[in-house]
Amino acid sequence: YPFREYPPDSYPKSGDPVKVEGQVISEGKSYAPPKSKNYSVLCISKLLQAQIYQNRCPLGTSEGLAGREILLKEGKPAVLGDSTDEKLLYPRTAVAIDKSGKTLWLIIVDGRQRFYSEGVTLAELTKIIQELGADSALNLDGGGSTTLVVANKKNKLRVLNSPIQTRIPTRQRAIANHLGIYALPVEMLNRE
Repeated sequence: YPFREYPPDSYPKSGDPVKVEGQVISEGKSYAPPKSKNYSVLCISKLLQAQIYQNRCPLGTSEGLAGREILLKEGKPAVLGDSTDEKLLYPRTAVAIDKSGKTLWLIIVDGRQRFYSEGVTLAELTKIIQELGADSALNLDGGGSTTLVVANKKNKLRVLNSPIQTRIPTRQRAIANHLGIYALPVEMLNRE
C-alpha cells in the first residue's frame, strides 16, 4: 500500500487497509512476521520484562511491536545512519527501557506546528532519552503517527498531544498497530 503524507491524495485515510511493517505480537499470538533488520522490535515477556531486539522477538514473547531505529544500546547512543529523515525536525514516538527491563518510558514529541513545537531530530531525541537514564531505546515512528491517547474510567478516549497529518494539526493518521498499556488509576496506587 502506498504512503503519501501530503494532500490532496494522502493515504491512508480512516478505514483504508494499512500494511504492518515488522513483527507484531499480541497476547503471545503473532500478527505480523519479522521483516528485515531495519525493523527493530520492542518485546515484552509474560513476566512484563521489556527488551529491544534487532528484528525478532524470542519465543514465548507476550507482546511485540516493531519500530525503526535503535537509539540507545547499553546506555550509549547507537550509530545512526546518514538518511535525511534522521536529521529532520519531526514529531517522534519512542520507547525506552531501564537496565532491568522493568521500567518503560513512552516518549512523544509533537512537531511541524509553528509557534507550538517544531519536533526533534533523532540525535536530539536520543539525548533526551539518555538524560532520563534509559539503558536502551527504540524509535517507533513519527510524523502523523505520533499520537498519545488515554481512556478515562468510563473508557472515553482523549488525545493528550497534538498530532498532525496532511499538515492539519490535531488530525490523526490511520496506522496499522499501536502500543496499549493498562494501568491502575492513580487513586488506587496511592492507597495505603
